[in-house]
Amino acid sequence: MTTAIDYVNAPPHIGHLYEKLCADAIARYYRLKGYDVFFLTGTDENASKNAKAAEEVGIPVKEFVDRNAAKFIQLCQLFNISFDYFIRTTEEKHANFVREVFKKIYEKGEIYKGIYRGLYCPLCEEFKGEEDLIDGKCPEHGVEVEYLEEENYFFRLSKYQTKILELLEKNFIIPEKRKHEVLERVRRGLKDISITRPNLTWGIKAPVNEEHTIYVWVDALFNYISAIYPENLKYWPADVHLIGKGINWFHSVLWPALLLAAGFELPKKIVVHGYLNIEGKKISKSAGNFIDPFELAQKYEVDSIRYFFLRNFPMFEDGDFREELLRERNNTELVANIGNFVYRVLSFTFTKFDGKVPQPQELNEEDQRLVGEINQIPKLVGEEIEGFRLNRALEKINEFAISCNQYFQAKRPWKTLDPNSIYLGMNAVRSLAILLAPFTPSSSQKLWRQLNLKGSIQEEGWDSASELRIFPGHIINRPEPLFKKL
Repeated sequence: MTTAIDYVNAPPHIGHLYEKLCADAIARYYRLKGYDVFFLTGTDENASKNAKAAEEVGIPVKEFVDRNAAKFIQLCQLFNISFDYFIRTTEEKHANFVREVFKKIYEKGEIYKGIYRGLYCPLCEEFKGEEDLIDGKCPEHGVEVEYLEEENYFFRLSKYQTKILELLEKNFIIPEKRKHEVLERVRRGLKDISITRPNLTWGIKAPVNEEHTIYVWVDALFNYISAIYPENLKYWPADVHLIGKGINWFHSVLWPALLLAAGFELPKKIVVHGYLNIEGKKISKSAGNFIDPFELAQKYEVDSIRYFFLRNFPMFEDGDFREELLRERNNTELVANIGNFVYRVLSFTFTKFDGKVPQPQELNEEDQRLVGEINQIPKLVGEEIEGFRLNRALEKINEFAISCNQYFQAKRPWKTLDPNSIYLGMNAVRSLAILLAPFTPSSSQKLWRQLNLKGSIQEEGWDSASELRIFPGHIINRPEPLFKKL
């Protein structure tokens, strides 16, 4: 499981956070399912835009990228991103691997020297054709492109036209609309691509000619293997590359072609998410249109932020960020629905049953209905996560909590002291702790402790959320509200 690696020409914004949260929820889910997961994220530090940004503030490039890379690591730590490795492309192991692979592809005759005459976007770090532009500008960044004429080394991308088409016509890119965007472009014909730049002072030098620097996209893409090479190569090919829609072409066309040339297996899926916007405009460091996630975490609980991003934005669509929506989701769903049910069950058990789960009586129809929902809910939520519909997974969890609240209200244990509602309610709370673990991990573990359950949720496993594993006589700890109203 990988995210894209991020440029460090500026500190992270919430767009970077969103992708990492999506990947983290997926990785946590599959760990709960019992899979051996290797979750990779990191920073792309060899781009010329990083060198330019360092020059603008008057500090050495290495010092500049070290400073900003540290902020991306801090972002991951603050928001509980459970990565297994954080790669920095300035690492020696990465540079050595890229040079080795470049040389291998060159020796196979797939790289040759030529003259590049054409257009280049310095913000995308991408070579452009006239057909790619809108009113003469880069469609991604809205800036004028540069005309370049320089001697470069080229990769024979055109040679892989048929193989790339065959790959794309399979279920390689999710969702379908991103697949068709790339297919349409590939069908117009692939051209050989320049993969070095001359006379650059920053980046990885080409092993065949030290006056040339390897194109940053070639360098960056190979992070997915350099990070695990050689000791963890068992994790290749990647099951999922999670990326933003703006870099779909590189991952779906250039990357497979490079892998084929180098003799590596291809990744299994490219999953493409949409952009986050502010008032309809794409969040962008280069445009100065972004929100600082560190400042956001000073105002709101980390799990409230995690929940909002994963609940509010369908992964395959663009979404608009507004703080009032964050507060609304927190208050109506985390506090008034999920948190309300959890606290009602735990506090009632603690005050009326001395914290001890009672022995249930024969289950009636209402009880059996709740048991059935507990049995089914992990499967329903899991199907949505496996389909990369994280917002709908949380919608299913909310619907389950609503049903639990309705059950508890209908049983009225404060009047009847009905033991079944406490016994089943407690087991529903346990299920919610597991179901929420990929999304709100700190709150889930806090709830686990209130339930006085041993170990970590991770040790229990996802599918156990379908079972009644809190037994009569079990004693809970003193409950506290799980989420705070904003």
